Amino acid sequence: MNAFLEPFGYEFFRHSMLASLMVGALCGLIGVYIVLRGMSYIGHGLSHAAFGGAVVGFTLNLNFYVGAGVMGLVAALLINQVTKGGKIKSDAAIGIVTTAFFALGVAIISHARKFTKSFDAALFGNILGVTNDDLLVIAVVTIITMGMVFFMYKPLLFSTFDPDAANVFGIKTGWVQLAFSIILTLAVIGSMNVVGVTMIAATLIMPAVTARMMTDSFSRMLIYSMIIGAITGVGGMYLSYTFNVASGATIVLFGASLFCLVGLIKFIQDKMLLHEHIHNHETLVHTHSHDHHQDHEHTHAELQAEAPPKKTTLT
Repeated sequence: MNAFLEPFGYEFFRHSMLASLMVGALCGLIGVYIVLRGMSYIGHGLSHAAFGGAVVGFTLNLNFYVGAGVMGLVAALLINQVTKGGKIKSDAAIGIVTTAFFALGVAIISHARKFTKSFDAALFGNILGVTNDDLLVIAVVTIITMGMVFFMYKPLLFSTFDPDAANVFGIKTGWVQLAFSIILTLAVIGSMNVVGVTMIAATLIMPAVTARMMTDSFSRMLIYSMIIGAITGVGGMYLSYTFNVASGATIVLFGASLFCLVGLIKFIQDKMLLHEHIHNHETLVHTHSHDHHQDHEHTHAELQAEAPPKKTTLT
């Protein structure tokens, strides 16, 4: 037990664990909407755009979060604008806008060649790089995001599942989409130094997909995804320290392990339910009363078995 608790004696480790807890819960919450909207690529794209903004901000002597935040928000607004007419699909717009911003950052780095190592944490995550300022930013972003999701629960729910019906009921889906883009951008910016640009998409998607296998209820899916995200962040960060591996990679691998575990349990449960269903049907008892001089009359006494629960859509 002493060996297990030993890392908590270091301040940097406590900071990292707290940051990973908040980032995991934050990504789990936002990830539900991303998965259900079919926007799995957006987190990956915005993180790359934010990285380009961080590089630009560094060259202009701006704070890391200022440069990354401004560029990420600009990218989100451009994607919304480009896809508004419907002629260009969201995946194409994300690919064009965010890749261009990321390429700008790479071009600046390749030209200057003097601060490449400054962005290792942003690219791959760094357990040693979480500061008090990082904790404050992550905490503020987490509070803002949870607050917006709480107060915009129904508009987000309607616009996620049926935008056309949302418009009929007077919900301004354009504003809802804009608000969602803002909180998504904030979540990406807050997660960059912990998870890394290359891993943010996975931390957004895996908790939500894992939660989706566990429930058909939308509200429970939100809660499960946040819990899974928090567990993934904390567990992955601890393993990162133990094996001296980049925090982003370890968090993602740990999340993938949880996904496989839940998938295996779900597979076994489905097999057991199917076997029970087949077994119950095979034990039907039939009694027949025959009169060979008249038409056959049949009476059946059947053992009734409760059918396995039907899957329903998210409510």
